[in-house]
Amino acid sequence: MLSSLLFFICILTSSCTFTTHSYNNKCLRHQEILLLKLKHELIFDSSRSTKLVRWNGSVECCLWHGVECDASGYVVSLHLDGEAISGGVRDSSSLFRFKYLQKLNLAYNYFDYTHHIPKGIGNLTYLTHLNLSNAGFVGQVPAEISSLTRLVSLDISKDIYFGSTLSLEHPNLEMLVQNLTELRELHLDEVYISSLHESENWVHIISSHLPNLTSLSLADCNLFGPLPKSFSKLHSLSILRLDRNNLSTVALHDLLTNFPSLTALTLSGCSLKGSIPSTFANLTKLSHVDLSVNSLTGPLPSTLFANLTKLSHVDLSFNSLTGSLPSTLFANLTKLSHVDLSFNSLTGSLPSTLFANLTKLSHVDFSENSLTGSLPSTLFANLTKLSHVDLSVNSLTGPLPSTLFANLTKLSHVDLSFNSLTGSLPSTLFANLTKLSHVDLSDNSLTGSLPSTFFEGLSNLVHLDLSVNSFSGNIPRSLFALPSLLELDLSDNQFNGTFQLDHFRSLPNLTLLDPSGNSLSIDAGNVNSSSYGGLQLKGFEFIKHLDLSNNSIAGEIPSWIWGTQLEYLDLSFNLLTNLQKPYYIPPTLYTIYLQSNQLRDELHLPVSFESELYSLNLADNKLSGSIPTFICNATQLIDLDLSGNKLSGSIPTCLGNATQLETLDLSGNKLSGSIPTCLCNATQLSHLDLYGNKLSGSIPTCLCNATLIDLDLSGNKLSGSIPACLLINIRVIDLSGNNISGGIPPFPLQMIGFLDLSQNYISGSIPDIFPTDCGLTYLYLNNNTLEGKIPKSLGRCTQLKYMNVGNNMMNDTFPCMLSPTLRVLVLHSNRFHGQVRCHISWLNLQILDISSNHFSGSLESINFSSWMAMELPSDGKLRDGNYDDMYSSGLTLIVKGQMMELYKIWADFSTIDLSSNSFYGKIPNAIGNLTSLHQLNFSHNSLNGSIPKSFGQLKNLESLDLSVNQLAGQIPEELGGLTFLSKLNLSYNKFVGVIPKGRQIQTFSADSYEGNSGLCGFPLDTSCSNTSVPPPPGYDENGEEKREIEWEYVCAAVGYVVGVGSIVWLLLFCRSFREKYFGKIEEVVEGMFVARDMRRRRARRAAARNRVSR
Repeated sequence: MLSSLLFFICILTSSCTFTTHSYNNKCLRHQEILLLKLKHELIFDSSRSTKLVRWNGSVECCLWHGVECDASGYVVSLHLDGEAISGGVRDSSSLFRFKYLQKLNLAYNYFDYTHHIPKGIGNLTYLTHLNLSNAGFVGQVPAEISSLTRLVSLDISKDIYFGSTLSLEHPNLEMLVQNLTELRELHLDEVYISSLHESENWVHIISSHLPNLTSLSLADCNLFGPLPKSFSKLHSLSILRLDRNNLSTVALHDLLTNFPSLTALTLSGCSLKGSIPSTFANLTKLSHVDLSVNSLTGPLPSTLFANLTKLSHVDLSFNSLTGSLPSTLFANLTKLSHVDLSFNSLTGSLPSTLFANLTKLSHVDFSENSLTGSLPSTLFANLTKLSHVDLSVNSLTGPLPSTLFANLTKLSHVDLSFNSLTGSLPSTLFANLTKLSHVDLSDNSLTGSLPSTFFEGLSNLVHLDLSVNSFSGNIPRSLFALPSLLELDLSDNQFNGTFQLDHFRSLPNLTLLDPSGNSLSIDAGNVNSSSYGGLQLKGFEFIKHLDLSNNSIAGEIPSWIWGTQLEYLDLSFNLLTNLQKPYYIPPTLYTIYLQSNQLRDELHLPVSFESELYSLNLADNKLSGSIPTFICNATQLIDLDLSGNKLSGSIPTCLGNATQLETLDLSGNKLSGSIPTCLCNATQLSHLDLYGNKLSGSIPTCLCNATLIDLDLSGNKLSGSIPACLLINIRVIDLSGNNISGGIPPFPLQMIGFLDLSQNYISGSIPDIFPTDCGLTYLYLNNNTLEGKIPKSLGRCTQLKYMNVGNNMMNDTFPCMLSPTLRVLVLHSNRFHGQVRCHISWLNLQILDISSNHFSGSLESINFSSWMAMELPSDGKLRDGNYDDMYSSGLTLIVKGQMMELYKIWADFSTIDLSSNSFYGKIPNAIGNLTSLHQLNFSHNSLNGSIPKSFGQLKNLESLDLSVNQLAGQIPEELGGLTFLSKLNLSYNKFVGVIPKGRQIQTFSADSYEGNSGLCGFPLDTSCSNTSVPPPPGYDENGEEKREIEWEYVCAAVGYVVGVGSIVWLLLFCRSFREKYFGKIEEVVEGMFVARDMRRRRARRAAARNRVSR
């Protein structure tokens, strides 16, 4: 975009710049006096001035630089652009006494953005050309300009990169231009048109009063569409620039109609939509087009530029263009010098003839697309003027052709980073490219060693980035023969051997050095190669960025580091133990990263109050003692990380001096005492992490005054209640593992995305006040004493992924209203009840734990088949190893019989725990389709039937617990094929038959099968005499209850009826039998009651003895 802007400035300059040629006439004395007086009035920087500074009486004034006179000796042109003029111009200035002045140019000066355009400009009634662009004027455009009726060119525009803007309100746009009928060029870029009426009707105003305009530039003027038909009246337009206005309602077709003379069109950032219309091909005089930063879609037709043979500049970047690149897209554009299609969605490979015959092409940028395939060796053939190539952030593959840049002697910039290029670097890739200054091949898959002659001849190379590849071997000596090199990044490769820091003395201009993430050792002359303490880096006085992180550097941090002009120092992830003395922190150093070393004991860095230190990271070392007091002097600190050490004592109140702090991380130490209120002095504090200390007391309410986004106070001994104000604006809150009591404050959780209040003493119910725009994603309330129900309004949290309310006393039914985005739901150890019967489909559900509740009903009522996230893809391959970050809080599950804390949930990990409830019925076959299951626990229920054979499909299952149910039948042989199974519990059921054989299932002990009397085979002591064992009474071999007639029972019933009938007949008709029978009955009954009376008397005596003894 910047290049297109510069190009456009050139166009404007060519139409607005006025010649400085002076007629060879004698300057009138009073004109010379006015010029010298004007010089005296103006405040300018004489060291930067090229015109005013030379004005003096020794030379005819009409020959002065920037001055032009007419035949009579009157000054008619003043070109004072770029003269570093500051201050203002008064209305009484001598400038406005040049009554015949026709051209005035004050562009690109420094009027401080505090001064208005002087009203005295209205005195210059002969003006035809007025250029006040980028001069630093602010405020209202004066009405006096509208009286300059001879104006042909008016430019009061401002670039987006400069300061405050001008505005059109009094006068408005119509008042300004209504009298300027001679105007042909109008440039009002960044002039704010405040009237809504004019913002919408600007086309009518311009076309009605200025129908003969040839150049119109209204970038960033707060204009709106649509475009009325009157826009076509401006058919003389040659230059049209409407960048950064809201033309979303404008059809691009309307903008490209009836402008046959258009040579330059820039509509960047106008919110244009749709595809590029075919009428684009009618602009045959077009040489410059910029449609970047819009929402244009669709493919690029092969005939898009077919008739635009004068095109030299094309910028379609930052759109949503799709499709592949036609090989003939630029076929007829022989004048094309600049093409930018970056930040789109273009696909396909790069045609080898795409740039054929474009001999004037100098700039190519196709970065940030989805281009694939390899790079054709002839892609840039014969492009002898090519200087800039950027194909970064695509999906290009294959090796780099050795002739890719052959003979491109003007090439200065090459960026192929963030692709998938492979192979080694050809030694001749950049041969003879002596003007090459920028090379970025980072983030590819390039391998091999760097050719020894690779860098020869690249004397102008300034930036070299080979990071994040797989380069190996030693760093070649030719790399140290690049005298212009400023930035060198070799990080995250596989370079090995000795790193000769001493060789960098031949790179005197080096400001950035990053060899981190390799396997390099340091050669420090007489010092051991694993350290660099004794090395004196002469010639490194200009280095500003030094990154030696993630190597194997041991020993002390050398004192020479502090003697450089360092601004950025990263020595993290090494084996450094101390700092070599003497040392001090230079005032220029603003970033120090020393985390993940072995720095020990107390550390005292001499930081002065004048220090500009913004970021200090000493995390994950072995620092002990109290927090170093030198930190109190670093009052400009923005980021401070001392986490993961052994610091003790209280948090010093002097930290309140760092009022600019945005991030403070003191987690993982042994700090005690209360949280000091002085931290509230840092009103910009956005991230506060005090996790894992021994802090006590209450949470300071003044933290509500900070702009906190992330607050982690977990794992301490904090007490008291939760300040209600904390829940208003913070996005991440972790207060888990403390002694906090009271209820959850009843404030709508609009901003919070992560809330963890687990493992406290919070009581009461969850407030039913979740708003409609709830952004909650993580909710952890487990291990408290919460009661009541899950609030219905929680269903409004449509982004909820993780919810854990386990180990509370909640009494409710299953929460079917929860969002379908749910990935983890834990309700275990509460008083939930009823059936689990929901109509919603949790397609993303991976973990469900509702164990130890009072749920009931049949498992067949649960829609297991809708839990798609528990199924592997149809090809059986594991998903990409992505996981959701659980922040600092974990998820506690019973995995393989052990309590486990999960901090990351991988995409292919899933578990179901329905144990210790009252579920009944058969196990659904659909569970066998949940092939990414790692754990399944249905124990302690009342399930019956057999184990589905579909369980054999659960190839990733590691733990299966079906114990304490009423399951029966044989154990399916398919379980023997579960090779990942490491825990199995089938105890206390009614299984029968032979225990299946298999590599994994044979490893379980007898405990896994106890309580099943019908089982036999290893590892049980019961051997199987036959291949099949009879099922228990009442069941068939598959565990199903028998339904057929059992004749032995029929016979027994018949015998029973016959026997009882015989006895009844004897009692009725045989007197002697009847008397003996009832006599025997009386004896038995009397004996029973006597025995009962004796037991009662013994119990009463024992109770009396017990009372006496107490």
